[in-house]
Amino acid sequence: MSSRSERRPSRVQLVPGEPASAEFGPGHPAQLSRSRVRKLVITSGRNGVGKSNLAANLAVAFAQRGARVVLVDGDLADANLDLLLGAHPRWDLGHVLTGAKTVDEVAVRGPEGVTLVPAASSAPELAELDDYRRELLLRSLSFADTAADLMIVDTATGMNRHTLELCRSAHDLLVVVTPETASCSDAYGLVKTLQKEDALVRAPRLVVNMAASEDESQEAADRMRLFARHFLRLEVDVLGTVPYDAAVPRAVRAQEPVTLAWPDAPAAIAYRAIAARLWKPVPSGPGSDVVSEQSHRLEA
Repeated sequence: MSSRSERRPSRVQLVPGEPASAEFGPGHPAQLSRSRVRKLVITSGRNGVGKSNLAANLAVAFAQRGARVVLVDGDLADANLDLLLGAHPRWDLGHVLTGAKTVDEVAVRGPEGVTLVPAASSAPELAELDDYRRELLLRSLSFADTAADLMIVDTATGMNRHTLELCRSAHDLLVVVTPETASCSDAYGLVKTLQKEDALVRAPRLVVNMAASEDESQEAADRMRLFARHFLRLEVDVLGTVPYDAAVPRAVRAQEPVTLAWPDAPAAIAYRAIAARLWKPVPSGPGSDVVSEQSHRLEA
């Protein structure tokens, strides 16, 4: 992937909220011999909440803002990011696990220059990996980001050991919920498990998806914040809301991210707003008010 065209010659600067060494030092087991690029992991407590759509559209939105993005389908047994991006991979992470291919060889180019590392579809044997294969896969991903500014990982729904380790390796963890009470309950259970397993480096960030109104979104966000604060002693930041939008399922059927298929749709605008909140310009020069369009940072 080092042969990708350099559309953005200026260096992209990642500025974490705290020094990376304090969070993921060389002795930290979650980062040993693994990726050093900033990793955004997206997860959820149940199916149907729009987690993969968020991952795909955020990847495109980041790329449109100048980031070199690697998007990893971490749902090894039931992948769908290739369909959402309209990509047609010949190989996938299943071939990496067997040793037939490298991560570099299975990666494909998606829209806006996003690099997709695809997983397999309808492969239940990959749902649970043994410790050796799981560690092999996590370390292999470090070879996918040598020219990247940001890695986005879409996990499987719910909690298994593979998902837990992906969440543990995250610099930033996004949890997707819908306003339904059951969705919030499942998301709370997922965060509780991650905390119990000591897999949270910092409090996760919440995205409320498919909200019919501002009030509905606010109610779901307040519910999650209250549960996390009262029972887990966590202060959960609400990163943003994506409204219910009929353009999203239309884009899925067209196998194109809604940010590209219908860029003025409410959901597309919301996805770009979340990306803008995470990926912001860095001023150029000492004391300068001038902003370089090609220098950005990932907000912690």
